[in-house]
Amino acid sequence: MNAIDVHAHVIVPELLRDSAPAETWRPSVRWEGGRQIVELGGRRISSAVREFVELDIILATQERAGIERVVLCPWVPLLFYEVDADEGMRRCRLQNDGLMRLRREYPDRVSVLGAVPLQEPEAASAELERLMGSGAFAGVEIAASVRGTYLGDARFEPFWAAAARTGALVFVHPTTQGLDISVLRERYLWNLLGNPFETTIAAAHLVLAGVLERHPDANVLLAHAGGAIVSLGGRLRHGAETIADAGARLTEPADVSVGRFLFDTITHDPAQLRALVEAVGAERVLLGSDYPFDMADPDPVGTVRAAGLDRREQEALLAGNAERLLGLGGAATG
Repeated sequence: MNAIDVHAHVIVPELLRDSAPAETWRPSVRWEGGRQIVELGGRRISSAVREFVELDIILATQERAGIERVVLCPWVPLLFYEVDADEGMRRCRLQNDGLMRLRREYPDRVSVLGAVPLQEPEAASAELERLMGSGAFAGVEIAASVRGTYLGDARFEPFWAAAARTGALVFVHPTTQGLDISVLRERYLWNLLGNPFETTIAAAHLVLAGVLERHPDANVLLAHAGGAIVSLGGRLRHGAETIADAGARLTEPADVSVGRFLFDTITHDPAQLRALVEAVGAERVLLGSDYPFDMADPDPVGTVRAAGLDRREQEALLAGNAERLLGLGGAATG
């Protein structure tokens, strides 16, 4: 079976500090004492435990894991929502140029998701249209919130309309620092719990704002198996039906919208992955690893094969669903 990893991160060389040393906002990456160190904004990050920049090494690592094609997307701090829209667009385009280069150098092995300046939704919509019109991009990655505003907010409607219109794959990833709860600073809970619950909040916000109902054909992929959104579908439905404020923007049950999301396989547990497939259907789940981080699934193909799925379901999760969404089907596009 082929396998396609839809959740893998990269830092393109065009964005590195070495490319423009005077621009201190750029990240620097080096290996030090056997560990990869990323410096960004005065912080040293050591959670990226595999190669983050060199594409040949990334592809070789993925191939050893049984993955023939990888969908590369930005590291979330490099979406640059904190700067003004013009500067955000400049940085996004630097990154998108690098992603396009990777795509063109390895058209049979690499697909890419770009970056857009979502702090200005109209500009983000225009950049999404440009990227999808280039034929090089499968879609874009966005964070769960923008400066504390979650994705169902009305200001983002132009972006969601453009996403539905272009057929873009929109990958929703936690910001990694969106939940300001003091206990999450203990015992790595900001990642273990904070990341999936930030995704859960973003997904619930999209559902109750009616975004998935207004745009039922939008391809919205949730990181980390959607967090807890699937198990909370019944709670959202009940709330929307009984509490006026919760259901004011819906005309259908809330869990119908939950069922329109796409989900990666990052559950770290074959039994939980099987439960996800049983809940949403095999056609809505795609292989993901979260490469190159310490919380990545080190053997995502093995997780799928251990989940007790039938052959058709396995093929759908490992590659079939991604091939459909990426428009591959024998033609290496997207």
